Amino acid sequence: MTRSAASLSQPIAFIGGGNMASAIIGGLVRQGRPPGDIEVVEPFAPARDKLRDQFGIAAQEHAGAALQRAGLVVWAVKPQTFKEAAAQAQAHTRAALHLSVAAGIRSDSMAQWLGTQRIVRSMPNTPALIGRGITALYARPGVSAEDKSRVEQVIATTGESLWVDGEAQLDAVTALSGSGPAYVFFFLEAMTQAGIEMGLSREQAYRLGVATFAGASELARASSDPPEVLRQRVTSKGGTTYAAITSMEEDQVQALFVKALHAARRRAAELGDEFGG
Repeated sequence: MTRSAASLSQPIAFIGGGNMASAIIGGLVRQGRPPGDIEVVEPFAPARDKLRDQFGIAAQEHAGAALQRAGLVVWAVKPQTFKEAAAQAQAHTRAALHLSVAAGIRSDSMAQWLGTQRIVRSMPNTPALIGRGITALYARPGVSAEDKSRVEQVIATTGESLWVDGEAQLDAVTALSGSGPAYVFFFLEAMTQAGIEMGLSREQAYRLGVATFAGASELARASSDPPEVLRQRVTSKGGTTYAAITSMEEDQVQALFVKALHAARRRAAELGDEFGG
């Protein structure tokens, strides 16, 4: 058996059993991974109960020797608890490949805390919960091609993935797609409110908004044209869309939105400074 085939057959461990871990675990189970091949360390009893009820996984409250079985360890903890969790687990996980879905924590800090260079840092987003996520991945030099392949197979259970060449790019990814679902929901709130003000019911307005975002996104995915061209095709001069776009341009909505994403990127970098020491 090759190293790659052997690693794929090894158990997977999760440090943290919250929403993102559950999204990956759910995908693994649907693909046939036995619950007994999944180790989870989760300090909060309600989350452990949910993992047991949903997937049949007996999660542990504390890190222990059972983690030594794992060929891959997925870090799904809050940034402020990563260092403490690593101190408890690293004696049992030094031989494993590590995948972090924790926001902000840089791989230099992880390497120091975990005593290994086999670390992939990622930035997923919440549509992963329904298998429609997009996850950016960054690998340290100690990560092999086989390691990358294994990470890709695990992340595929939650949607798409792409690799970035520089770790600093993950701050931009955080601002764009990591936080991105909230921007969509923010505009859905505004569209729903406008629909209500114009005489639609809340249910009607919300359904129209959701379907419009979903359909426009699929149209963009299917088209080779840039978004500017797609927008222009909907915008007849002097028409209703033109009136709305003109109003937003006069209020500099696009420029303010771009400014907001830069604020998110700066905060992502600050998280690494705050919790990476």
